[in-house]
Amino acid sequence: MNTASSERPPVSSLARRIHGWSWQAFPIGMGTGAVYVVLSGLHHRSQPVIVIETFFFFLNIALFTLNSTTLLLQAILYPRQALRLLKDPVKGIFVPLVVLSLATIIIGTINYAWPTGHVGSDFVYALFWVYTAFAVFTCFPMLMIWFNNPHDLSHFTPAYAFLVFPMMLVGVVAFNVLKVMDPADSRALGVLLAGYFFQGLGFFMTFIYICIYIIRFTGFLEGHQANGAFVACGPPGFTALALINLGSRAREILPKHDLISPTAGEIWFSASIMAALMLWGLAVFFFFFAALPYWFKLHKHLNEILGCWALTFPNVGWIAAMRLFGDIFKVRGFYVTHAIMAVIICLAWLILFVLTLVAFWRGLIFHSKDEDVIKDTLPEAVEEKDDDMSIYDRKPDHHHGRDISGPNMV
Repeated sequence: MNTASSERPPVSSLARRIHGWSWQAFPIGMGTGAVYVVLSGLHHRSQPVIVIETFFFFLNIALFTLNSTTLLLQAILYPRQALRLLKDPVKGIFVPLVVLSLATIIIGTINYAWPTGHVGSDFVYALFWVYTAFAVFTCFPMLMIWFNNPHDLSHFTPAYAFLVFPMMLVGVVAFNVLKVMDPADSRALGVLLAGYFFQGLGFFMTFIYICIYIIRFTGFLEGHQANGAFVACGPPGFTALALINLGSRAREILPKHDLISPTAGEIWFSASIMAALMLWGLAVFFFFFAALPYWFKLHKHLNEILGCWALTFPNVGWIAAMRLFGDIFKVRGFYVTHAIMAVIICLAWLILFVLTLVAFWRGLIFHSKDEDVIKDTLPEAVEEKDDDMSIYDRKPDHHHGRDISGPNMV
């Protein structure tokens, strides 16, 4: 009998879960938020639909609290593991997703808490700047860490753009905040300009990432990377959505403050529609470009289920934009297609949520090996030799739900 093994201290199931938790848990909440964001844009919303939206809103808050609390416990109990996740050039790209999850909660707060009077416009305005600051102070350090490490272009996927996504979503949060603010309020102008500023910054940075992905294209992405192809839909889709809504708010805000010219607001809105329509076309192209080969390229392994949540939230932007095009052009087909995609998003969420629960129950995700927990628990523990290997040399560990052979990302 191995003496070292027999003297090894026991490791509880809870300890293995806390140690094995990762920032890749946040896409589950983002996928949950995608459901009520898409449903809230339906042309005809019945009371049962609003009840379903509210349920998903509170479920998203619960998931956000669970993920944040577990990762905080990990940082306290296993600081080496927490630091390892932050500095990892691959796994670190998921850190900004905590900010994206907060964005879905802010949008839900505006949609469901503000109309009932539970929060006021001043509180919503404060949330906007809290989100903006959170996005900036999260993205820049993670970008510094990412750019400080070499990356193999053969493994490059659009999911690397997650590092900039939170700043891009400032524009989306901005137009939602402006819905509850008086256009004559001087603070509304600040929100509008900040929304355009960060939307442009985020979109063009993520677009550069997508260009690199297209240039290095040597075949459709396979395995867990096949999920990353859907991330390319996000930047053009959310930017199209933001441009239309910010342009609509500019029609009201700019004349109220007598800025640029009397027709500036109308010009901004008209230009936004044209630009949004072109970006929407690009997002739809990326969607079909990812969807058509998806089933044949995806590895059907439950230990890679977390990556499949990319089927939901990156598509919200271009789907929600369809409803706006229906209002603008009075084309019923946009409403019908939007409703169909909303149902598909709900079905995708249901399937993914069930499969995620099964994978969690079987210990295929969010689960560390005993020796990994012990190594990060004992003061004298040192990193094993294979921890110094390049991330591109590591081999997949399917039994424990980890694929570290390359960028295991959505």
